[in-house]
Amino acid sequence: MLLHSFAVLFFLCLVQLALCAEDYYKILGVDKQATEKQLKSAYRQLSKKFHPDKNPGDETAHEKFVQVSEAYDVLSDSETRQIYDRYGHDGVKQHKNGGGGGGHDPFDLFSRFFGGHGHFGRSSREPRGHNVEVKVGISLRDFYNGATSEFQWNRQHICEACEGSGSADGQVETCSTCGGHGVRIVKQQLAPGMFQQMQMRCDACGGRGKSIKHKCPVCNGQRVERKPTTVSLKVERGAARDSKIVYENEADESPDWVAGDLIVTLTEKEPAPEDNPDHVDGVYFRRKGDDLYWTEILSLREAWMGDWTRNLTHLDSHVVRLGRKRGQVVQSGQVETIAGEGMPKWHEEGESVYHKHEFGNLYITYEVVLPDQMDKKMEKEFWDLWEKWRGKKGVDLHKDSGRPESAPVRDEL
Repeated sequence: MLLHSFAVLFFLCLVQLALCAEDYYKILGVDKQATEKQLKSAYRQLSKKFHPDKNPGDETAHEKFVQVSEAYDVLSDSETRQIYDRYGHDGVKQHKNGGGGGGHDPFDLFSRFFGGHGHFGRSSREPRGHNVEVKVGISLRDFYNGATSEFQWNRQHICEACEGSGSADGQVETCSTCGGHGVRIVKQQLAPGMFQQMQMRCDACGGRGKSIKHKCPVCNGQRVERKPTTVSLKVERGAARDSKIVYENEADESPDWVAGDLIVTLTEKEPAPEDNPDHVDGVYFRRKGDDLYWTEILSLREAWMGDWTRNLTHLDSHVVRLGRKRGQVVQSGQVETIAGEGMPKWHEEGESVYHKHEFGNLYITYEVVLPDQMDKKMEKEFWDLWEKWRGKKGVDLHKDSGRPESAPVRDEL
C-alpha cells in the first residue's frame, strides 16, 4: 500500500513537471509553422492581456505573463527556436547555461517590444508618449458584413540594432558637458557686474545626460527609427461610421517614455466600381445610422400601370425584391419602407453565437422618368386617349385651384 502511494505521488510530480514545461507554441496559441509576424501578434495580445499592471494582485495572470514572455523570448530568436524544435526545453536550458544567454526579464522584453520600462505607466511616474490618431477608409460593405484587413502607418520604433541605446558597441557614457543632468547653467551678462543664470537643455547630449562615441549605424545614435508598420484591423459588423478602435501602447515608441495609444477612426469610403467586382447594388446604398437608403427609377408605364419587378442585390449578396402588381400606381417621390433590411445594429456581444443581430430599415425612394421623345403616331394615339378620358372623368386642375382666369395688367410707371 505504501509503495502504491509513492508511485501515485511520483506520477503526480511528473505531471506537474510536464505542466510547468508547457509547450511554448501552445502558450502563445500558434502552431509550429508560425511566422515571425504571427509570433509578434500573439505576444502583443497576450502580454498586454496578462500584464501585472492590468491584473493587480492576480498571481495567475502574473505567471501567465512570465510564461508568454519566456515563450516569445525563445521562439523569436531563430537559433533558440531551432534548438527548442529539436531538443525541447532541456536543449534551450543547456544552450543558455553554456553561454548562449542567461535568464530573461519579462518586463525588459515587454519594454523593448512596446517602449518604456516594462510597465504601462499608469500607476507609476513614467512619462507617457502622445496618442496617435489614424483615419482608415472602410467600404459600406465591410461596415455591413464586418471584415478583417490590414493597414500600414509610419511608426517610430525603438532601434532593434542597438536596443534603444544609440550605441554601436553598447557603450554609453555620462555626458561630460552637463555631468549627466541633461541640462546646464548658462550665464548671460545683462550689464556690467550684473549676470543672469538660465537653465538650458544640454545641446551636447540632447538632454539625455548620456553621450555616445560610436553611434549606431542604423539609427545614427537617435535610438529610434521610423519604418512602415502593419496593423491588423478588425471591423465589427454594424460598426458606426467614424467609430474608433484603440490599440493600447501601439503609438510611437521611445526608450524615454511609455508608448501612447494608436487610435484608428473608421471612415466610410466613397463607392467605386473597382471596389465592386460582384456588382452588388448595396454598395451604392446611402447610410444614416442603422438605416439604408436607395433610389429606384421607374418608367412612366411602370409607375402608372404597375406590373413590374426589380431584384436588388444587398451588401451580403442576398436579394431584396421590389415590385407592383398591375394597376398599382407609384407616385414620383413616394417612399417605401422595408423593415429589417437596413444595417445590422452593432452590439458588444455581436460576435457571440448567442447574439442575434437586429437590423434597421431600408427606405426606397421612387423617381419617375418621363419620356422626352415620341414619334407622331404614338403622340396622336396618346393624345386621343387622354382627350377621350379627360372628357369623361377629367379634372381641370386650373379651375379646381381657384386661381384667376387671367392675369391682371400692370400699370406702366
